[in-house]
Amino acid sequence: MAGSPIFRAVSFSARRPWPLVVVCALLTVLAAWFAAGHFAMTTDTSALISPAVDWRRDEAVLNTKFPSQTDTTLVVIDGQTPELAELGAARLSAALAADKVHFRTVRRPDGGDFLAREGVLFGSVEAVRATARSLVSAQPLLGPLAADPSLRGVSDALATMVTGVERGSATLADIDRPVVALNSALDHLLEGRPAYFSWQALFASEGGQVPPKRRLILAQPKLDFTALKPGEQAVNAIRAAAARLALDPAHGVRVQITGQVPLADEEFSTLEENIGSVAAIMALAMLVTLWLATRSVKIVGAIMLTIVAGLVVSTAIGLAVVGRLNLISVAFIPLFVGLGVDFGIQISVRFNAERLAGADLPQALERAAVALGAPLALAAGAVFLGFGAFLPTDYVGISELGIIAGLGMVIALALSITLLPALLVLFRPGVPKAEVGFAQAAPVDRWLHRNRALVLWAFGLSMLASIATLPLVEFDFNPLHLRDPDGPAMRSLNDLLKDPLRTPNVISVVTDGPDAAKALATRLAALPEVAQAISIDSFIPSDQEAKLALVQDAGVLLDLTLNPFDVAPPPTDAEVVASLVQTQARLAAVAGSADGPAAAHALALAHTLGRLAQAAPRMRATASDVIVTPLTVMLDQARAVLQAEAVSRDTLPPDIASDWLSGDGHARVQIFPSGNGNDNHVLAAFTRAVQRVAPHATGLPVATQAAASTVAGAFVQAGVLALALVSVLLFAVLRDAREVAFTLAPVVLSGFLTLGSCVVIGQPINFANIIAFPLLFGVGVAFHIYFVMAWRSGATDLLQSSLARAVLFSALATGSAFGALWLSHHPGTASMGKILMISLAWTLVCALIFEPALLGPPRTRPVRA
Repeated sequence: MAGSPIFRAVSFSARRPWPLVVVCALLTVLAAWFAAGHFAMTTDTSALISPAVDWRRDEAVLNTKFPSQTDTTLVVIDGQTPELAELGAARLSAALAADKVHFRTVRRPDGGDFLAREGVLFGSVEAVRATARSLVSAQPLLGPLAADPSLRGVSDALATMVTGVERGSATLADIDRPVVALNSALDHLLEGRPAYFSWQALFASEGGQVPPKRRLILAQPKLDFTALKPGEQAVNAIRAAAARLALDPAHGVRVQITGQVPLADEEFSTLEENIGSVAAIMALAMLVTLWLATRSVKIVGAIMLTIVAGLVVSTAIGLAVVGRLNLISVAFIPLFVGLGVDFGIQISVRFNAERLAGADLPQALERAAVALGAPLALAAGAVFLGFGAFLPTDYVGISELGIIAGLGMVIALALSITLLPALLVLFRPGVPKAEVGFAQAAPVDRWLHRNRALVLWAFGLSMLASIATLPLVEFDFNPLHLRDPDGPAMRSLNDLLKDPLRTPNVISVVTDGPDAAKALATRLAALPEVAQAISIDSFIPSDQEAKLALVQDAGVLLDLTLNPFDVAPPPTDAEVVASLVQTQARLAAVAGSADGPAAAHALALAHTLGRLAQAAPRMRATASDVIVTPLTVMLDQARAVLQAEAVSRDTLPPDIASDWLSGDGHARVQIFPSGNGNDNHVLAAFTRAVQRVAPHATGLPVATQAAASTVAGAFVQAGVLALALVSVLLFAVLRDAREVAFTLAPVVLSGFLTLGSCVVIGQPINFANIIAFPLLFGVGVAFHIYFVMAWRSGATDLLQSSLARAVLFSALATGSAFGALWLSHHPGTASMGKILMISLAWTLVCALIFEPALLGPPRTRPVRA
């Protein structure tokens, strides 16, 4: 209408372009200044859902009473031998604990003084007996080694065993195990191959407990949530410390870093990996599509400048309203660009059509405003209400997205009817040389008119088929599945997930006290979905009296053996060579007079010792590192085992007790799933089983399931509310329920078709790609409003019109640009690009095929669309 606010705005801008451009430029500069000074973005994923929901309150209780369980980084140390793993974990944990700049707490959940001393008691009585027996049987070897923990001492201990063979008190078969192990390690060393030796594995082979080759360190880094990767500095500190300590594969140790913090940081690193190329493809796709739509570089430039200005202003206003962006609300950028491009294309294509009809620049813009003012205002209003429908939901991330994107639509419309017309007048694009519409679409228009019923039936059946597939739509809200499986932190986590007792998919329950925790743990452990349930009493060994008796008996025999009064000083290289030569000769003599595999093994070791004695001094120094370093670890651990004492709640170390008992007396129970801890169905069954017993259970499996319910509920709630609000708005403007249905039915249909397509291609809906649906709603509502408003004004042959051209290229611009997200290395972002492409394709099909067939002949006199 000629007197409408939109017409007046366009007319003013077209006839006074310079003042308008100057004002918009100043506004953009001020917005940029504000945004730069107030820009804040949190990468804290816990802030995306309202803390008022029940499961978030349970989570908050756990985090408040047991703060050591939050924001953790897990360091995994794998050694070629148990000694290398233990030594590496001990040295690295000490280094990290001393780093107060990067870490708040550092502890060893599976190591440290307490477990080194009391760990033996957690085995069965028979396992403790086997450990004690293996230590006692090794006494003849342990004595010389403890008295001289050096390569010379090892050689002399071997000579002592040879003496037993010489005297007939032992056979070569009795000493075959250490002979074979020593020969293998030293031969590898002399051959230049990686060489490792484990005294613990050697002694445990008699049936005692075999120490693990994997150790863990749990650290709480100091985080900077203003950075894209809050824990990056701490992770770098861990890597630097590991490098200083030579904890690397070349030295038989592998250090991996995973946990909540590194996984989150790695996710953003994945997003950054090819963001430049993705952004370049997005920009190129949009520019090409805009040019194809307008056939004018000047018009493309005007549209892009308008979008950039609008994006800057929207960012500033968004920051002013919500304070900071989050990982979801930052998606207002593609939403703004997608709908901003649509407004720009609609105006520009219609502007070209009017120019082709003979209008001058201002007049063409004014005519475009008359034709498009009402549809654009209605589309912007509908999209604003659609995004506003997310405000009352518990999904804070999408709620804030709704605020910013809704305000962004108002800004996009305002600049499209002010700045864009002014720029078009100043840039003075040429008159189009060809028809703006699609004359070649005339046969399609005629076919749709003739076969309207067939088309409607086809789409009706498609909708029914899509609805039938809805139960098959997979909602995968496991956040781990959105991460790059090849990322270092994710690879480490997947490795841990293979161990059911080290999986991060555990559930915790806060109870009133340790007795309640013990009772609950017993009850939960009986469930088939539960592998084990741990409470503070799990750190109090059973049958302590019988086990301690075995340990104390071994201690009486081994105390002086492991703790000799005199320890030999470190030998010189010459002393080491002399010992090796002597042991070689005696071993060769004994082996030469015997037959069998053990004799052959002894001869092989004698030959190896001779080679080592003749080698350079640095080779013997390296041999000392390979043989003696694990020896000192083994001796220290053997001494610790013999110091085991009775354990009770009161004697547990504070760092362990605080993990399970809070300062106010509450106690924690930790429950592990049975089966595949990374399978969604297993975790769902596990969560349900535990919550039936403990309704206030919390943890990653609970959060995953509950967040899925919260997010899905938020989208359903917002979808229903948006449909109601937009319906009311459309009815208030159109005054015809049938036309409201004509506008919204294709939007609903395209949504169902998108979900049906996801079923067909096996694409689950997740936290990332679900963001495509607000864009689908916004673009879809806008497109269909344009067609319905044109139809109700009497337009015919819609597919041949400039409107169809604008809708087609608007969809192609948005789809091709944000379909480039499909190329992202981040699985979640790539899936979002895929869903965007699918949804926009169906939106376009519904707009250009279903909508014209649905509308049928116009009600009023024909006019040009």
